[in-house]
Amino acid sequence: MRATEDLVRAVGDIAAEAGALARERWQGEFRRWEKVPGHPVCEVDLEVDALLKKRLSALDPEAGWLSEETADSAERLLQSRAWVVDPIDGTRDFLRNRSGWAVSIALVEGGKVRLGVLDAPARGQQWCAEAGGGAWLNGERLRVADRQDLPGARVPADTLPRTDADLIGVPRPNSIALRIAMLAAGEVDLVATLRWGREWDIAAAYLIAQEAGAIVTDALGRPIRFNSTSAEAFGVLASVPGIHQDAVQRLWTRAMKASAR
Repeated sequence: MRATEDLVRAVGDIAAEAGALARERWQGEFRRWEKVPGHPVCEVDLEVDALLKKRLSALDPEAGWLSEETADSAERLLQSRAWVVDPIDGTRDFLRNRSGWAVSIALVEGGKVRLGVLDAPARGQQWCAEAGGGAWLNGERLRVADRQDLPGARVPADTLPRTDADLIGVPRPNSIALRIAMLAAGEVDLVATLRWGREWDIAAAYLIAQEAGAIVTDALGRPIRFNSTSAEAFGVLASVPGIHQDAVQRLWTRAMKASAR
């Protein structure tokens, strides 16, 4: 199935439906627990996951399924396409009654993201992108900022280490997908994580930023292949083109140390 404008619109409608379900429950009463220490989940995550699987599987029955809230199956590796989904990216902000969360949907084919949608109903925002077709926020075309110098770059961060004191911290949503989407909208210049993470956290935002003109790699500057066997990537380093290589060089030693496990 080729990603088309109609398909992107259909996925956007599904994301909006899922976002509306999550927003209706947000700030209310629901069960919550930890899957493992430090990884919260709630019953709304599971409700949104069930809705997405029903709607997206109907939209493309031949696509595999990879979601944070569904037990993984090797069957997805046998399909040429796969939905890569995070029902609520930024669950911590969702549980804290903060707006930094989003529904994340990507369609992956041949290891590459073909379309991506983020729906952030608490912010009134929907981001979408199609490979080769650009990135959009609420119908407005996106383009990353133009910057050539790493010092002074804006980074979503609560605090910055002393070694990065020449960067500028801006308010940071819990959702890594939203942080990457901020790059696509020209609100920040650099987003980096130096830890192993799951593909569903970044797949949709990866394409949104890329289609807005960003360079997006893993934390060591390597390409990211999606719907992989492990469904993992070592961090993410997304930035405006002019500072990406400098960012890779600055973070290299820290990233190499963090990647060992």
